[in-house]
Amino acid sequence: MAKSFNTVGRAFMARIIDPLGRFLVRVGVTPNAVTVIGTLGVITGSVALVARGYLLSGLVVVTLSACTDMVDGAMARVKGVTNRFGAYLDSTMDRIADGAIFGSVAFWLLSEGQERAAAAALLCLVAAQVVSYAKARAESLGADCSVGIAERPERLLIIAVGTLLAGLGVPYALEVVLWLLAALSVVTVVQRVLHVREQLVGESVGRVEKER
Repeated sequence: MAKSFNTVGRAFMARIIDPLGRFLVRVGVTPNAVTVIGTLGVITGSVALVARGYLLSGLVVVTLSACTDMVDGAMARVKGVTNRFGAYLDSTMDRIADGAIFGSVAFWLLSEGQERAAAAALLCLVAAQVVSYAKARAESLGADCSVGIAERPERLLIIAVGTLLAGLGVPYALEVVLWLLAALSVVTVVQRVLHVREQLVGESVGRVEKER
């Protein structure tokens, strides 16, 4: 279901993003520049707005900045090239952006005396990094790790909904959403570990049997 949602959502957004990507390529902007600018926008919106309690305006800035993650991909498609450094940079900037978002939410919650919700935000922060690391490490070992119910698009969507509800004054909405997201992220980590374990342990057993 998540895969279907992502596929439909990305196809819809491509109709909007691709023309912008073509324009930026024509004027000489590089995909890597867009990646860095988008990350700086996320950091600015998170630290300068969300961390200070301006949740709705911060949400707008962070959301618009996060959309550059699709723009740089559209630009790469237009140029018809695969840039390994670009992929590395994009992944690294995603980790920085995630840290800024969840760190700022946790900071604001602590300043408001909401320790339980802040703890959930910190757990989301750690789990998000582990989810991404688990996939990167698995792929470096030659294993497939494209599984999990809470990948990055889902995590960003969920925290955006929670922030929106909190900004509109819905009580306990952000705390509930954060604990839900924390649980989903932990489940995703477990899913990935088990998925990779099945591949790598099976590979080791097969090698031993072959050597015999």
